[in-house]
Amino acid sequence: MNLLNHYSDLIEAGCDEAGRGCLAGPVVAGAVILKPGADYPELDDSKKLTEKKRYALRELIMREALAYGVGIVTAEEIDEINILNASFLAMHRAIDQLKVRPEFLLIDGNRFKKYHELKYMCVVGGDAKYQSIAAASILAKTTRDRLMEEYDKRFPMYHWKKNKGYPTPEHKQAIAEYGITELHRKTFNMAIQLKLDL
Repeated sequence: MNLLNHYSDLIEAGCDEAGRGCLAGPVVAGAVILKPGADYPELDDSKKLTEKKRYALRELIMREALAYGVGIVTAEEIDEINILNASFLAMHRAIDQLKVRPEFLLIDGNRFKKYHELKYMCVVGGDAKYQSIAAASILAKTTRDRLMEEYDKRFPMYHWKKNKGYPTPEHKQAIAEYGITELHRKTFNMAIQLKLDL
């Protein structure tokens, strides 16, 4: 990744979310402000990294970033406001956690709901283009993965430790056999994904 910052003279936060396409669990977002001029070439889209690498980079981000935050929106909230708005809300909550106020936001994806009066730019595939977004994606995914592994202890029949709540055949088969839990989303993806062949 050659592009470190979009505006070098502004305090810039990268934002990304994880878990948008899941049947169960929360959507989680990260927001990260890297130190000005810092270069972390190992940062990349969290989906391209091994689990071991993601957790190593998580520690690096938490140690080296100027500021970072994580926002969580529950399955119940997702059902109330829909997954798109839940993704925006998770990002807003992550930005709320930043101990340094950003002046500009870099958002992974093509849509965003304005956060107060801050200027922002949406970047499709931004986690592979901007280090701050990549850092946010790593924080979001590792946080969510840990949550799903904890939930797996309560509901082992859904194999969340392995599938993290995504609509794998194994997960959908378990729903067919055992029904859903309070951690499952009852709208949006649930209705769509369960129509797929088991």
